[in-house]
Amino acid sequence: MEVAGGVVAGASSSSPRRVVVAVDESEESMHALSWCLSNVVSAAKAAAAPPPAVVLVHARSPRPFYYPAASAGYILTRQVMESMDQYMASAADTVVTKAKSICTAFPNVRVETCVEKGDPRDVICGAAEKAGADMVVMGSHGYGFLQRALLGSVSNHCVQNCKCPVVVVKRPDAGKQTAGGGGGGADLLDS
Repeated sequence: MEVAGGVVAGASSSSPRRVVVAVDESEESMHALSWCLSNVVSAAKAAAAPPPAVVLVHARSPRPFYYPAASAGYILTRQVMESMDQYMASAADTVVTKAKSICTAFPNVRVETCVEKGDPRDVICGAAEKAGADMVVMGSHGYGFLQRALLGSVSNHCVQNCKCPVVVVKRPDAGKQTAGGGGGGADLLDS
């Protein structure tokens, strides 16, 4: 975990809140980050509280393994595997850079990053626990029942397994206006 500044997570009750925001290459995750900055960070400013530390968490997919089979298996050379690793690292850097650029609109917010290989469900829950998070904010891809059943829902897993409240931010539909003008709805789900 890359930490800007040397504050220990959960060091004291007067320390600023720590908000973990899950980011990936989707617009939904960037919308969730914008929602967090506009609502959580702005609320802290309005209450004259110190702004929360925002921990950007990105899960890199582990390298796929292909085992040689008797007839139809694939064998990937070391150069191909290294090329795949470089591409995944570059994609992760792009996601984190984009998320950090969104955070620049709030100069008083301390931004930390955490990029780990693994299943996003496990990476997000693990990072929230390591960071001593007071809250996790993540976007909803809006999958239907069948896609959730086949692929699983990262947000549902985090709601069930994180030890802190999880806010799932829904991206507003292009044709619909949200009530309250908050820029998208958010469901606060406390585990």
